[in-house]
Amino acid sequence: MTDSSFRLFVTYRLLVTLAIQMQSVAVAWQVYNISHNALDLGYVGLAIFLPNLMFALPGGRAADRYPRRRTMLFSIIIILLASGSLLLSHLNPAHGLGQIYCTLGLIGMARAFYGPAASAYLSQLVPPERLPQAVAINSTAFQFSTILGPALAGWIVAMPGASVATVYVTCFVLLSAAIILLTRLPMLAVPGGPGRDLELLGGLRYVWDNKLILGAISLDLFAVLLGGAVALLPVFARDILHVGASGLGAMRSAPALGATVMALLLSVRPLQGHVGYKMLGSVLLFGMATVVFGLSKDYHLSLLCLVMLGATDMISVVVRQTLIQTHTPDVMRGRVSAVNMVFIGASNELGEFESGLTAAWFGTVPAVVLGGVGTCLIVLIWSVIFPALRKVDKLHH
Repeated sequence: MTDSSFRLFVTYRLLVTLAIQMQSVAVAWQVYNISHNALDLGYVGLAIFLPNLMFALPGGRAADRYPRRRTMLFSIIIILLASGSLLLSHLNPAHGLGQIYCTLGLIGMARAFYGPAASAYLSQLVPPERLPQAVAINSTAFQFSTILGPALAGWIVAMPGASVATVYVTCFVLLSAAIILLTRLPMLAVPGGPGRDLELLGGLRYVWDNKLILGAISLDLFAVLLGGAVALLPVFARDILHVGASGLGAMRSAPALGATVMALLLSVRPLQGHVGYKMLGSVLLFGMATVVFGLSKDYHLSLLCLVMLGATDMISVVVRQTLIQTHTPDVMRGRVSAVNMVFIGASNELGEFESGLTAAWFGTVPAVVLGGVGTCLIVLIWSVIFPALRKVDKLHH
């Protein structure tokens, strides 16, 4: 591995994430403008999550069986084509929401293969002692793109004469550039060679037997599942805070701003000592910030809460990702990463569906507040049933 390869990989992932974040804001705004129904925003997350769940285990097996760069290339090409389909759905709205949901399903399938391959590829680029720092740097690039992406998408949609079509064209260009960078990365062989017979359920079994990894992954699943207010941001931007598309872009960027600042701090000063307690405390603060955001009627206070959500979540992300990579054999990293991606997808996309559903049942504000309270309760329960997680002192062996 060379530093130039790592920098190239980080740049490549930044472009991909930037495109995906812009795409997600455009889709949410397009769907809500069509239906004016919070539940339909929930279906956006469900449309991505279900195929992601269906193809997660094959995606993890592919990451452990075939060259991971090739798997990433296959996935990004599909996401690029999906941008074209979303553009057509805007230019020809006769198919309504059906074409949008089908395209999101295609994206979910592609991400099931992309996530495990990209995560396992990163672990091959750096030695174990540098992995915590590499995860933090990679997360910084990821969060930077999640700041710029939503804000840029919101500004574009709000510009006179522009629309979500402009966002989709921009995503197409960014993904094309990412593919060019990807072809310049080294084709690293998978450990053990491509001809191995890999057990499809090996990742699930490994996670279930390793209570430390199970506790870390499941904590994120239930905390974000209950505390996910991001799916309802179009409702807050349009109907509660009255800040429009540009305000939506800023609100979508605010968590990433907090996460980026925290990731930069962690890349310079990695967590030292009592890591488990720090992870649990960060998720507790995440839940509390969610409650305050749900109750807030002030735009600037809401932005501050969203920044806090991103900062506290980043601590959990770095701890979880590093624990998974350092406690998993390289020959299984693809399949274990696939299990992690299923949990992440469940917490994000399925969490969007949960938020949309509870908002339709109880109202937007009560749904967010109840979710935040639920997150705090999850932290207390997990600190009891997963003592191994609570006792983690350092991030690497």
